[in-house]
Amino acid sequence: MTSVQTDLVTRSPLRLAADPSRVVTQLFVPGQEGFEHQESRAGVVLARILALTEEDVQFALDDVVTRFDGRHRDLLGTFHRHADVLADRLDPVRHLSDARKVLLGAAFTSEYAIEGAALCNPSMVAHPDQTGIADGGLRFVMSVRGIGEGHQSSIGFRTGTVTAAGRVSLDQLSPFATTATATQALLDGAVFRNELARLGDAGESADYVLDALGDRFTRADLEEQLDTLQTNMRTRGHARATIADIRSIADRSYSVEFANDTARSERVLRPAMGAEAAGMEDARFVRFVDDDGAVTYKATYTAYSGSHIRQQLLETSDFRCFTSKPIVGRAAANKGLALFPRRIAGRYAAMSRSDRETNTVAFSDHLLVWAESAPCQQPLNAWEVLQLGNCGPPIETDAGWLVLTHGVGAMRTYRIGAILLDLDDPTKIIGRLRQPLISPAADEQDGYVPNVVYSCGALVHAETLVIPYGISDSAIGFATVSMPALLAALTG
Repeated sequence: MTSVQTDLVTRSPLRLAADPSRVVTQLFVPGQEGFEHQESRAGVVLARILALTEEDVQFALDDVVTRFDGRHRDLLGTFHRHADVLADRLDPVRHLSDARKVLLGAAFTSEYAIEGAALCNPSMVAHPDQTGIADGGLRFVMSVRGIGEGHQSSIGFRTGTVTAAGRVSLDQLSPFATTATATQALLDGAVFRNELARLGDAGESADYVLDALGDRFTRADLEEQLDTLQTNMRTRGHARATIADIRSIADRSYSVEFANDTARSERVLRPAMGAEAAGMEDARFVRFVDDDGAVTYKATYTAYSGSHIRQQLLETSDFRCFTSKPIVGRAAANKGLALFPRRIAGRYAAMSRSDRETNTVAFSDHLLVWAESAPCQQPLNAWEVLQLGNCGPPIETDAGWLVLTHGVGAMRTYRIGAILLDLDDPTKIIGRLRQPLISPAADEQDGYVPNVVYSCGALVHAETLVIPYGISDSAIGFATVSMPALLAALTG
């Protein structure tokens, strides 16, 4: 367990900065911006638009299209969809010109700069499509956390390549940023039972609903059973609260599908439920290979409601279609769950920080339920005295599981370290750097959150460890480390 030498790490001159021009459209209802406690002003705004002359309508619409058309894919289609939201407020007999309808939709649309405040917390995995890549190279997908107005976080993506020599380059970014509508996803009975038990609501009303549904069921099946409970609850006094809890858990499962003609770097996952209304934070992606050889990409992330944090699991095979489902259990009670890239002895495994300050290891037979974790790493050094955590999923090497860690020390400075865990028993540390691998350099101290270098996932290619890392939450940098040299430092 030796100290790491500073010449282990090579910083790339490549930096990815937050781009305030990356904007998405969203429905805007005046009076419902989130800080007013009154009814919306939709009615009076609608009346004003209906009172305009056709000439004024066309003039205003031409101005909107001229200023915004090149900033969004299918802008007029978005305006039409937002106008349809107001259909119940319109006189069905009154005919509206197409121009007036489009202007109506534009009045109820706003832009949101997904990276307007910050860009950070990258996580890098091998791209699912390696066709056409140069010899010795590797194409990657990198998730990023964009932070916009109100500190709301979303998950975006970049793509690029790593050469055999470890040089990182990024592909050209799509000129658009696009979101997709969330739809219902299949629900998991084990999640409901464990979360209801945590809430102290695992009584006969819950059993009445869940016993009739089995292990997997649809939202429609669940609602049918809840309706049955509601009509038979005269002898079940706690049923109303149980129904509310069950629906709250069900709301945390959804699917998102992007159009085929959108680029990966165009796709943005934005909050789609109340539990993540204030943000989707710190996605840790891993290329997961199951025992049968099936490959999926999974990411744990923190859903933040504005007052509570919860863990969610994203799954995708192509970075076009995603599902998000709740992760429950004591070991998933805090931020920072990171999945191992395969099962260990037939069980799922994850790095956990359920106590908020140390690294532990959890095992589970169910990917969404993490009951307990075992101790692994305690803070020992000055640069990690406040807390420890992981900097992404463990990476398998012949020598052991390489885990990049983050340590927080004086002046709330975040640094990146490394440990090596036993392949068969990852609760056992077999190597540990006494000094940090990456500390904030002089030009990395200032930003949205100062004195922070932080990663949510690195990858290894051609004996080079590639670490994308957030720089004080204002930019993303890239560092490379020789794997033989790092393993020698860990085990020497």
